[in-house]
Amino acid sequence: MNTTPTTPTTQNRKRNRLVIGAVTAVTAAALATGAGYWWQDRNELSQASTEDCRLAQRIITEAEEISTGPVPDAEKWWRETGDERRAQMKDGYLGARISQYEGWALATARKSPEAPSAKDVKNLQGEAQGHCSDSGVTLSMPQLGS
Repeated sequence: MNTTPTTPTTQNRKRNRLVIGAVTAVTAAALATGAGYWWQDRNELSQASTEDCRLAQRIITEAEEISTGPVPDAEKWWRETGDERRAQMKDGYLGARISQYEGWALATARKSPEAPSAKDVKNLQGEAQGHCSDSGVTLSMPQLGS
C-alpha cells in the first residue's frame, strides 16, 4: 500500500516543476539560437556594394600600372587615390585591403624591400574578394612590378 497521500499540494508541485522545466528548456534553446546567429554574424565578412568593388578593381588596375612607373608619379597617384578611396568607398574593410595594395604599389615603384611576394598578393586578393562576393564583381590583383 502506498502511504503517501496524493494531495492537491503535491500535484501542484509536480505541475509547477514541469512548467518551470519547460520554460527553462525553451529559454535555453532561444539563448543558444541567438548566440549562434550572433557568432555567425560576427565572423562574416562585410559585403561591399557593387560601386565599392568596381572602384576597388579600378584602383587595383591603376596600381599595377603605377608600380612600374617613375617614383614621383607613383607617390602622386598614391596620395590622390587614397583621398578618393576614403571619400568614395563606403566599406572600410574592403578599403583597408585596397589601401594595403596601394601601399605595395608605391613600395614596388620605389624598389623597396617591403614589396610583397606573389603569395602575399594572392592572400590579399582572397581577403578583398571575400568582401565583394555578393556584388558580382570579381577582383583580380596581379603581382606588382611585372
